[in-house]
Amino acid sequence: MNPRTPAKGGRRPVRLASAAAAALVAGLLAGNGSAAGEGGTPATLSYDCGLPSGSGRATVEVAMNLPASAEAGKPVQPGPVKVTVGLAREDLAALLPKDTDAVLSTASLAVKVSQNDQSATAMWSDLAAPSTPVPAEGDVRLVHSGPVPTVTVGGTGDVTLAAGELKLGLLTATPGTGQQGAPEPVPLVCEPAAGQDLRLGTVPVPGAAGSTGQPTAPGSPGPSAPAGGKGRKDADGGVTVQPRSDPAPVGKCPTVMPKGKVDISDAPVAPPGATPGEYDLPGSPGCAYALGVANVSKLNGAMIINDPKRKPVTISVLAVVHSSVRSSVQPGGLYLRLDSLADLRLPDAESTFLTFGFQPVTAKVHFETGPVTISTGNVGTSVFSVISFKQSLRLYDVKVNGTPLDVGSACRTATPYKVVLNGGAKYTNVFYGGTLDGTIDIPKFSGCGANGEDLDPLFTASLSGPGNSIEMNQGTTCIPDSPNNLCPPDMPELPGSGTAKP
Repeated sequence: MNPRTPAKGGRRPVRLASAAAAALVAGLLAGNGSAAGEGGTPATLSYDCGLPSGSGRATVEVAMNLPASAEAGKPVQPGPVKVTVGLAREDLAALLPKDTDAVLSTASLAVKVSQNDQSATAMWSDLAAPSTPVPAEGDVRLVHSGPVPTVTVGGTGDVTLAAGELKLGLLTATPGTGQQGAPEPVPLVCEPAAGQDLRLGTVPVPGAAGSTGQPTAPGSPGPSAPAGGKGRKDADGGVTVQPRSDPAPVGKCPTVMPKGKVDISDAPVAPPGATPGEYDLPGSPGCAYALGVANVSKLNGAMIINDPKRKPVTISVLAVVHSSVRSSVQPGGLYLRLDSLADLRLPDAESTFLTFGFQPVTAKVHFETGPVTISTGNVGTSVFSVISFKQSLRLYDVKVNGTPLDVGSACRTATPYKVVLNGGAKYTNVFYGGTLDGTIDIPKFSGCGANGEDLDPLFTASLSGPGNSIEMNQGTTCIPDSPNNLCPPDMPELPGSGTAKP
């Protein structure tokens, strides 16, 4: 999720989008506590948290990747970041309603960034944890992840990151209660326990005496300052925390209202047992960016979908229009499914392939996509996320070795094909997005050619067939009508770029 520059008075980091909260009252959120992407060697810290009856203890693990070194005047980007919070089941029970099956949380961690005698506080806000089942016994582990601000220093010397106050926002799912309205997240404020090393890591900026030239692992002895001082401070020194760059501007959100019906045929069904309760919900309109890469198996080539460098468009979303709920105490066990509807109008894509291994062919691709169903949820302790839709594609502006090839205006797949993408725990929920992947079968082509020339066999032989992989990455969903609404939607990383969001 996307940290923003706080407004005056500070943005409440523990608040979730109220649209998501409204969905929770029907018992919509479940999943395991896993998160995609591992950071560096984690720092394990103890925190004291304020409970209604006094104080409770939480174990916090902070993992991230840091660069081997940094340069004065250039931003340093920690990440990917993962903050895992372990809470005793009884402490969680003191905050949430009785018989809670699953909990959703966000985290905000204050991180002190220091260099020599300069320091600033970076707020790692809007870190989201997948909905997590509450175990029958033992600790509940909430695994939060997300992007964090960059840090820029103006001088040389080692830059140290240290953990500070932690705030959580907790929400429960109570299936089938019929509650109305959007509940507020329960805030939990935690302070680091006394007497421990709070350093998360150190990045050297070459030129300072005592710099090791390598990042320091959490908990290990830090670099020493020059004798008799706090370290070198350059004339242009200073520590600056910079929020992530604003995403590409977005106009009307959503651009169109999604229509049609959800298709749950590709989502996991409830195991035998009690019949889940079915709930139709009004849905929350919004929009999100989704980027993708499609690989054509026969051509061993890739095509970028909704290229972030070519004016990408947003997906229109009607979040949470239906849910299917069975409590963990009912026969068959916990089953939670949350269904959303989306309208995916992708911009045309352009790509170059080598047909038959040697002939360069460029073509533009126009996509026609039917209603999109987004289903997330839980079967017991197993989390699932599925996006499915039907799609056709049309080829035009084809060039072979630079020479135009007239394929006509109706060169397209003869029939629509089904796209099914699975994300598991990598796709948190429709509000926070994540990555999904799958494979498709490209049908044969028809209508290709002009002036009596039939090019259908050529494109069918070159493109059609099974095993064509697709990977998509969806960012946060902006819900304009909701407070703290994750607007504007953030721009996710392109899959395969090496820095895709967890």
